[in-house]
Amino acid sequence: MFGRPPTTTRLRLRPSLSPSLSLLLVLVLCLALFAATAEASLGDRLPEFRECVQVCTRENCDSSDPTPIPFYRRLLLWTCPKECDYTCQHIVTNQRVSAGQPVTQFHGKWPFVRVLGIQEPFSVLFSLGNLAAHRAGLSQVRGQIPASYPLRPYYELFALMGVWTWVCSAVFHTRDFPLTEQLDYFAAGAGIMYGMYYTPVRVFRLDRPTPRRRSVLRLWTLTCAALYAAHVAYLKLWRWNYTYNMAANVVAGLLQNSLWTWFSFQRWRESRRTWAILPGVAVAWIFSAMSLELLDFPPLWGALDAHSLWHLGTIGPTILWYNFLVKDSQDIVASTAKTKDSKA
Repeated sequence: MFGRPPTTTRLRLRPSLSPSLSLLLVLVLCLALFAATAEASLGDRLPEFRECVQVCTRENCDSSDPTPIPFYRRLLLWTCPKECDYTCQHIVTNQRVSAGQPVTQFHGKWPFVRVLGIQEPFSVLFSLGNLAAHRAGLSQVRGQIPASYPLRPYYELFALMGVWTWVCSAVFHTRDFPLTEQLDYFAAGAGIMYGMYYTPVRVFRLDRPTPRRRSVLRLWTLTCAALYAAHVAYLKLWRWNYTYNMAANVVAGLLQNSLWTWFSFQRWRESRRTWAILPGVAVAWIFSAMSLELLDFPPLWGALDAHSLWHLGTIGPTILWYNFLVKDSQDIVASTAKTKDSKA
């Protein structure tokens, strides 16, 4: 299923050129254009901002008696120059608002009001909400799916990947550094790639112990591992490219979510059970929430922006997803046991 999206100015998430796919491709193009234009922010180039940072740094950081920084901020690695940058963002923003000018971004982000040194408090809060949803899902998988069920290890790893990606997201939104940004992006990419990996395993039951399926599973495992390794190598060793990263994740997300949508319809048509439509509902929910990224409005109260609402919008589908995995697994286990009893 779906993974976690990339962050703020960089985003991510059928095969055949259907009208719906064409619409999604238009959406992806819009996102790509958005990502490309957001890397350079108007706020960074404002003369008043640059002058403010220079004056603040000279008077508060370069003097013999530098302005002290509260301990809790120093724990989050806030330095004097960074404090000046943050302060000047809000000074310039207040001046622009008073003059009737629009709020602008700085360093690719809106001027958020930090809380206890946390740069994007709502994104952190909703990232932790997603983390909790995956942690609860892991408990569901381990508590309600028999250990003998062959797909359970795949679902456990899916949950663990979810926990890890949202830990990285919370850390990145707490403090934006090159290291935390890369951890967030690579973890998100790994989560989406794993989603693309285990989706065909469930949909086509590649876990079944037949020689042909084992061969296909080995080849599919190597293919996904190689694709992710190449993805990381390109970004880390060749060029850090936000637009490429977003496009790669969107393609992987579209493939897996289209498969789940098709599978959901087929499963419901065969069983006529309400829970069988949950993957389709979750995918539709995700696409709806993803549209929030296109709004990209200045943060309400200096903290609640479109990206944080996107994080909020992924909690519900995650809960639905684990309910489906459990119901689907229990149904297969019960059907298998019934078949064995009838043969006995």
